[in-house]
Amino acid sequence: MGIAYAVFSAIGADRVGIVDDISGLVSEGGGNIEESKMAVLGSEFAVMMLVSMEAEALDALIARTGEIETRLSLKIGVKRTRESFAPEHGRPYSLETVSLDGKGIVHSVSAVLRKHGINIEDLETRTDRAPLTGAPLFRMKANIVLGQGCAIGALRRELEDLQATQDLDIILMPLVPTRQD
Repeated sequence: MGIAYAVFSAIGADRVGIVDDISGLVSEGGGNIEESKMAVLGSEFAVMMLVSMEAEALDALIARTGEIETRLSLKIGVKRTRESFAPEHGRPYSLETVSLDGKGIVHSVSAVLRKHGINIEDLETRTDRAPLTGAPLFRMKANIVLGQGCAIGALRRELEDLQATQDLDIILMPLVPTRQD
């Protein structure tokens, strides 16, 4: 049958050894973790992984998800997919925001990106405490790809308007590959 790909997700109470348990499931099936994102959110641990393995082994893993959920006290999801696509043609950029924490920041920024046909490749958010005042700060970092038809000047102007209306600091920088010597 050949190699099959799936997005594997799991969420459950954070505890020591959870990454070992989850990665062990893939390893036992002779699989490989191609890409992953793992984080503790509140008191919960969450993981999303792109895994590859022989199709029969993936079928067996999927058939065991109920038993695995019970044994590891996790909520598990598995969705078949294809191998990762080659990166989209376009200009890669990094977008970062910092502001006082408030509602709707991710939505406001993502709406501007959507309007300009910009794909979000990766997005992370977190809240911190400001030094000195202790006020809650919201930070967002995204890797984005600007398509061929995206006018950078128009995008920058719209992000500047968003900065002014929502009191955000937004930094948009091109991602330039590092030189290999």
